[in-house]
Amino acid sequence: MKTNLYIDVHAIQSVPSSNINRDDTGSPKTAQYGGVTRARVSSQAWKKAMRDYFVKNLDEKDLGTRTLELVRYIAQKIQMIDSSIDDENAMKKADAVINKVGLKTSKSKDEDKHPVLKALFFIGNEQAEKLAQAAVDGVKDKKELQGILNTNPAIDISLFGRMAADDPTLNEDASAQVAHAISTHSVRTEYDFFTATDDFSSRDNAGAGMLGTIEYNSSTLYRYANVAGHELVKQLGDSDKAAKSMALFIEAFIKSMPTGKANTFANETLPSAIVVTVRDDRPVSLANGFEKPVNADNGYINPSVKALNSEFEKASSFVDKPLFTLSIGDEELGDNQENLNTLLDNFVDKITPLLSEN
Repeated sequence: MKTNLYIDVHAIQSVPSSNINRDDTGSPKTAQYGGVTRARVSSQAWKKAMRDYFVKNLDEKDLGTRTLELVRYIAQKIQMIDSSIDDENAMKKADAVINKVGLKTSKSKDEDKHPVLKALFFIGNEQAEKLAQAAVDGVKDKKELQGILNTNPAIDISLFGRMAADDPTLNEDASAQVAHAISTHSVRTEYDFFTATDDFSSRDNAGAGMLGTIEYNSSTLYRYANVAGHELVKQLGDSDKAAKSMALFIEAFIKSMPTGKANTFANETLPSAIVVTVRDDRPVSLANGFEKPVNADNGYINPSVKALNSEFEKASSFVDKPLFTLSIGDEELGDNQENLNTLLDNFVDKITPLLSEN
């Protein structure tokens, strides 16, 4: 029997003075929710941080590369297959096979005017190697070439998806969703006025060499993401690999941090509470628990965790009971774990047999 499996990951994370995700004016991103202004960190910013975590913790063969320089990338793979092919011919072969597959290239603005894609494309290492081999073998059939890009997706492509602007048949649906993180309470933007001195200025010059302002805020965030485990196992074709990939997704979600203004604020915090649930009916965000902003004068973490737990109980009136729940820093929900490594090990042990049913 096929079983839908949805993995929900919830986190309460306090971030002190910071500007980890800013808009086009340099201000920290915000959102209106529950009638007040909240701190916001976009899903794109946190997914980029998670993908960077994947790069550091996955083998190259399991990773994707998102680039405009696909021709150069495939050309390098071609020369690894056949070292007798010179740079110019490798680029020609790569350009030809990429256009045959349905991706459009144009001349770059660099001096050598080499061909580049018109839009970013996300390609797995194994897919790139097979496409390079097809170029060396002279494969011209579009359906065969597209089959290379529509099978064996890298783990991060399977999780985060791929959109091909030139040809939607090359799209890869994401098995994961990452919400915009929002503060559990209202915030206001503050301003840091700074000056910098000139080390070579004369002693009688009391003026600053530079001055300016940086905008920032402080917040306790509710963060949420989910993974459709049944879809991921279809994409990867291996329940063990899918289970470990989801465990890495959870780890990356918890340990990653967007890098905006990181050198200025050193805001390298971790969540104070995390809850991981596995459901077989549908994913469930607990953001509604914070529609009424948390009010506190002695810290937001504990009342935010209480609001999370209250919403979890409310949701139980509408959805099925989770298959299992694991938590850290939240003693009221699920099986409380000693540390993250224990949680991830137990998650893999519990989810693998469930995925095997798919």
